Amino acid sequence: MRRRRPAPAPLPLRDGVDPVRVRLPGAAEGTAETVRGYLLDRFPASAPELEELFASGGIVDEAGLAVPRDAPFRPGASVWYHRALPVEPELSGDLPVLFEDEWLLAVDKPHGLPTTPRGGFVAQSALVKLRRSRREDRLSPLHRLDRGTAGVLLLSRDPGTRGRFQSLFQERAVVKEYEAVAAHRPGLGLPRLVESRIVKDRTGLQAREVPGPVNARTVVEQAGPAFPDPEGTWARYTVRPETGRTHQIRVHLAGLGVPVRNDPLYPRVRPSGSEDPDRPLQLLARRIALVHPVTGERLVLESRRALRTGDPA
Repeated sequence: MRRRRPAPAPLPLRDGVDPVRVRLPGAAEGTAETVRGYLLDRFPASAPELEELFASGGIVDEAGLAVPRDAPFRPGASVWYHRALPVEPELSGDLPVLFEDEWLLAVDKPHGLPTTPRGGFVAQSALVKLRRSRREDRLSPLHRLDRGTAGVLLLSRDPGTRGRFQSLFQERAVVKEYEAVAAHRPGLGLPRLVESRIVKDRTGLQAREVPGPVNARTVVEQAGPAFPDPEGTWARYTVRPETGRTHQIRVHLAGLGVPVRNDPLYPRVRPSGSEDPDRPLQLLARRIALVHPVTGERLVLESRRALRTGDPA
């Protein structure tokens, strides 16, 4: 079953950044009397900013009309507004183009750059950087790479055909191949298909494998001989995810006892702020293959980046 296309935002982008959408909970969950009361309860740290937005008419409803301070709470409704941008560290904007036509853009994302605005990174995301540098507000990601993962990233340039590209992902007609440098485990028995059920919620940073129907499948094979260094013994792996769960490759490799090198989340969460930009996650979206849904051309798009196989210089 295909997902319903979300309603267009009633506010335009602002300097390449989408407005925030907040969906008010249903009647069984919502207890606030007003929209303002709900937002202040949900986002107490943003109370001064929200009060200013209500005063200036900066919070709008589905029709684009300003929501007054005393607007009653409407279960299931949505409101939109532009939030102030956080103070962000400058991240790499090295996003070389691998392919483009009037419908599709493929870039080679670096390690450490989020795909889309998230948390404390808004302007410092691949999407916003590309919208600004190319002056293309209609750019929209067709899939996501974790912040730490580098490699091939596809974006739609045309809202009218975006759904046709997304259907390829939903129908598993896009072949994705990743490369990882991860711990070496003799006798692992590769290649193999790893199958499990992966869930991810807002209660923690990690996704986890749980009992239940399989929703994540990953083909793993070793791509070269093991190599030692002072930190341990490592190997290069080729990984082909057949599904697209959050952190799927990282979860499956950690579950096999071969976690990706420099992974800050798996198998254990490292302390916040301990990430070293000179030691990036050794996971690369090496190759994506698909048949262009508009032109019929077969595309094989390959990253030009390389993973490290030794200590950083």
